[in-house]
Amino acid sequence: MWYVSTRGMAPRVDFEGALFSGYAPDGGLFMPEELPQLHIQTLRQWSALSYPSLVKELCTLFIGPELIPRDVLNDLIDRAFRRFRCREVVHLSRLRDGLNVLELWHGATYAFKDLSLCCTAQFLQYFLEKKEKHVTVVVGTSGDTGSAAIESVQGAKNVDIIVLLPQGHCTKIQELQMTTVLSENVHVFGVEGNSDELDEPIKAVFADVAFVKKHNLMSLNSINWSRVLVQMAHHFFAYFQCASSLDTHPLPPVEVVVPTGAAGNLAAGCIAQKMGLPIRLVVAVNRNDIIHRTVQRGDFSLSEAVEPTLASAMDIQVPYNMERIFWLLSGSDSQGTRALMEQFERTQSTSLPKELHSKLLGAVTSESVSDEAITRTMGRCWEENRYLLCPHSAVAVSYHYRQTDRQQPSLPRCCLAPASAAKFPEAVLAAGLTPETPAEILALEFKETRCTPMQKGDDWTLMLRNTIESLSWPQRGHS
Repeated sequence: MWYVSTRGMAPRVDFEGALFSGYAPDGGLFMPEELPQLHIQTLRQWSALSYPSLVKELCTLFIGPELIPRDVLNDLIDRAFRRFRCREVVHLSRLRDGLNVLELWHGATYAFKDLSLCCTAQFLQYFLEKKEKHVTVVVGTSGDTGSAAIESVQGAKNVDIIVLLPQGHCTKIQELQMTTVLSENVHVFGVEGNSDELDEPIKAVFADVAFVKKHNLMSLNSINWSRVLVQMAHHFFAYFQCASSLDTHPLPPVEVVVPTGAAGNLAAGCIAQKMGLPIRLVVAVNRNDIIHRTVQRGDFSLSEAVEPTLASAMDIQVPYNMERIFWLLSGSDSQGTRALMEQFERTQSTSLPKELHSKLLGAVTSESVSDEAITRTMGRCWEENRYLLCPHSAVAVSYHYRQTDRQQPSLPRCCLAPASAAKFPEAVLAAGLTPETPAEILALEFKETRCTPMQKGDDWTLMLRNTIESLSWPQRGHS
């Protein structure tokens, strides 16, 4: 299985190359050169599998046994999911009036990113130990990525991790999940800016190819192909749990509602769809609605500013995984994708070509949800089910309620729930409800913290480069 850049100007790489790269050298994102097509018999066989087994099947297809032998791969994935609180790893809650909520948040940090990052960290450590190499992982976070990435590699001997978090833009719990980890391979910076601003120094550092090579730098944001790969399993599992029957030909469709910011879960769904999974995708966003505008009008352009919302992890202006979706839907047109993305990078604004826009409309429907609709949805779900939604999950469920209130016949529907309500007590209170906080989250308040400030006026890129240089193995007495 080979991977190519969406912009077509970089050499192709295998899974290991894509895993360690983040962005491709030409600024694009890695995608599989060809997608395996799944026959109806395969889908029927997979329908009985557990979530971890689905991850194993998908990873086998996209990694290849010559890189990681199947039995080793199975062990790595079992190890990745060992610390999840729920035996089946993800859990489907079937609630009133056809509301299906797929809980993706049973990992250590109570968010869906634990699923893909735990696996990615295992793959990383496997290749690093084999080659006796060290990497420095650099992560910018809007809230959940940072804590899940830290959790997945803390204490690993071949990995250092640097996380930039937007001070005051995460919830208190999200921040504490990062700043209370005192392992010596974890380095957290609190940036005086939002999550788009903190991406700038990271992009600047990764643009220096020689520096990246010298210090073995990599990113674990959702640009990393390995994360998108594992997230495909959400869509397969949701489909198999909610499809009415798999005995018909063709297989019946299921609607999967994906709340998103950077569009990683959406890209995973589009790939699953292209492989033959009969899902209809609905993308649900908060007031930061660039993806919604792109789907509805082909308008891929930045708003004036990021609007802070209750679904704070989705307060993102630049949904970088849309590039993967443009490439996929345009039939792997790297020239067109490169022109589109370069125009966007130059002017912060572009219109999709007509043909691409109609393909996107055919693959995805979209909705933008206000804070008021989020709190109303959280209240209604509690009222009807005694079930607490996090504000991001409420963005998806808000779409479900709008559809059921119209009382039109609809497909079976599954709403992805990216985080536990326990992480967002502020939003739960805003909805007039009572937060339920697990003891291990309450305990964070009393732990020692460690975080280096990056203030306005500091040279953030220089601070980041200096930290990276201090962590390189030769400087630390490693051979």
